[in-house]
Amino acid sequence: MTLGDGPLIVQSDKTVLLEVAHPQAAAARTAIAPFAELERAPEHVHTYRITPLALWNARAAGFDAEQAVDVLERYSRFPVPQALLIDVAETMARYGRLKLVKHPAHGLILEAEDAAVLTEVLRSKKIQPLTGAPIDDVTAPVHPSERGRIKQELTKLGWPVEDLAGYVDGEHHPIELTAGDGWDLRDYQQYATESFWEGGSGVVVLPCGAGKTIVGAASMAQAQTTTLILVTNTVAGRQWRDELLRRTTLTPNEIGEYSGERKEIRPVTIATYQVVTRKTKGEYKALELFDSRDWGLIIYDEVHLLPAPVFRMAADLQSRRRLGLTATLVREDGREDDVFSLIGPKRYDAPWKELELAGYIATAECVEVRTELSAEERLLYATAETRERYRIAACSRGKLTALDRILATHAGKQTLVIGAYVDQLEEVAAHIGAPLIDGSSSTKNREQTFDAFRRGEISTLVVSKVANFSIDLPEAAVGIQISGTFGSRQEEAQRLGRLLRPKADGAEALFYTIVARDTLDAEYAARRQRFLAEQGYAYRLVDASDL
Repeated sequence: MTLGDGPLIVQSDKTVLLEVAHPQAAAARTAIAPFAELERAPEHVHTYRITPLALWNARAAGFDAEQAVDVLERYSRFPVPQALLIDVAETMARYGRLKLVKHPAHGLILEAEDAAVLTEVLRSKKIQPLTGAPIDDVTAPVHPSERGRIKQELTKLGWPVEDLAGYVDGEHHPIELTAGDGWDLRDYQQYATESFWEGGSGVVVLPCGAGKTIVGAASMAQAQTTTLILVTNTVAGRQWRDELLRRTTLTPNEIGEYSGERKEIRPVTIATYQVVTRKTKGEYKALELFDSRDWGLIIYDEVHLLPAPVFRMAADLQSRRRLGLTATLVREDGREDDVFSLIGPKRYDAPWKELELAGYIATAECVEVRTELSAEERLLYATAETRERYRIAACSRGKLTALDRILATHAGKQTLVIGAYVDQLEEVAAHIGAPLIDGSSSTKNREQTFDAFRRGEISTLVVSKVANFSIDLPEAAVGIQISGTFGSRQEEAQRLGRLLRPKADGAEALFYTIVARDTLDAEYAARRQRFLAEQGYAYRLVDASDL
């Protein structure tokens, strides 16, 4: 490619503009994805930003500064600002200039490549309580109990430390995959497992339906040790259990459930985030779970949802191997740096479209259906407070008409109707005569209803955000989102993910989002769509009257 015809415009403020219609837009998007984050995705030009955390994650995954510079220069329409290229190289070079290592005499030490860096960080008031007096110009002891906190603080200071201090093996427990018994590890699952194991700890990013649980099982077989698995809810935990029984040599007696309903601690224990973060008289009672066995591996399912208290617990578990699994590292609370510090850097990230092209996940079409507020709703909207405005628009009556038309178009297809407001969902469920699963549904009711949907006994199911994560509904072919959690990018990705299991008939998945035109609902929808736009999904816009 010659200068002047590339799809990117790289600017000195570290923003990168991508011309969506350019013939090489898809290649450029894939090339910059390891080190740039999508900020805005209007119809014609997408805006990315090169951030330090994205650069450090790329560096930890083996992507070096020379590759990043080459990508920017190869796809840029104009000369890339020299200062930006230097900054990219210098930022990436910061990762690993400090290392945590084991020393035979001093235990855990912080080791710097040069004295100036160590001097700089030891002057920080946040670092001083975590370290002892320097051993020499380039090393200082670290209190072993502060291994997690020092990683957090060094990342905040702009000096992400590479943790090479190793891990305890934990209590040995034999676990083998039963691959070959009607299934085999896919090449990307094998590579994800190897990348995690070589790095020691970190995060594997795979789209929903691509087999994150199998990567977890393969990592357990590699570790051959007792394993604690943390999940979003009891239904997700039981799906993990069923998958481990199907894919490994583990037996039911070796897998325990630690939830609101049961308190079993076994060589492989599956616990919910809700239970481990529950406080009794000001104390986390479930901390005994972390101390109950000599765990060799801790798996954090849906790591982008880790509650804040689990970060504090993760800081105390730095001697254990830690695997985070997620479809997107986006966190709406901005704590991606804590995932990086305490669980580990991103070790593997599979582009959604690559797996789609290989047939590992279903192809999907995204459609935004635009509706109008009624005159009465428009007046209410105009006079309401901001938060109430969104609710008025998200729950507008015109969405029911659009929903009816979409359902009629896809009659007989396995369909999920998804929303954020329970009263809206109750009205929808009654209107279309479909069962509703929300936060008040019992675990037994959820499991029975999901099983009926999987068997095809129920063709349409109305679900709240409880079904956003870790719910396996392989034959779901149509998703209709009638309201979302404000501008949540990860929620949008997870909701599309409910549809991405390859279909038995090879059919394409369809994801509709119904949006009230010229309102906050439309504004938040545009924000929610950013992550999927980054993955190469384009939303086709349709007027509800044209359905």
